[in-house]
Amino acid sequence: MTTPIVPERDDERGDPPKVSGERAVLDGWLDLYRDTVLLKIAGLDAEQLARRSVPPSTLSLIGVVRHLTEVEAYWLRVVLDDEQDVPDYYSTADEPDGDFDLANAADAADNLAAYERELDVTRARAAAWSDLDSPVRGLRRGEPVNLRWILVHLVEEYARHLGHMDLLREAVDGRTGY
Repeated sequence: MTTPIVPERDDERGDPPKVSGERAVLDGWLDLYRDTVLLKIAGLDAEQLARRSVPPSTLSLIGVVRHLTEVEAYWLRVVLDDEQDVPDYYSTADEPDGDFDLANAADAADNLAAYERELDVTRARAAAWSDLDSPVRGLRRGEPVNLRWILVHLVEEYARHLGHMDLLREAVDGRTGY
């Protein structure tokens, strides 16, 4: 194995607040899951991150990271703030599943760096909004949504893909764990 893209790290995650307001609970779960993504890939090199462990699926650990980069940018920049110049990181009209299908070892370090940069931006964007009830600036498929809907959806999106990451990581090196 070559140098890991994400170094091994201690698991310093704590539980989200158990008795708190709705926003603190939603933010707590979302941050827990964001941190879990990085723990799921800790200690792996680029080839391991790009390995498609369940053929014929194109799912790989770095593909999931790429997908979550786009998810963060879409929901917390395009929909929340109606930002129109957000780049298509990986998926385009010509390659709608480019986040998964075009993932490769050569770009894994850059893909991870893009995810971490996007988290910095999207955490700040979400933190700037306090109102969970009113419609946000952008639309989802032409319909208004509020920040509560976005945060619940992001928790669901991360939970789903962390399940994929559990299986993919176990197939790569046998590591399991929450």
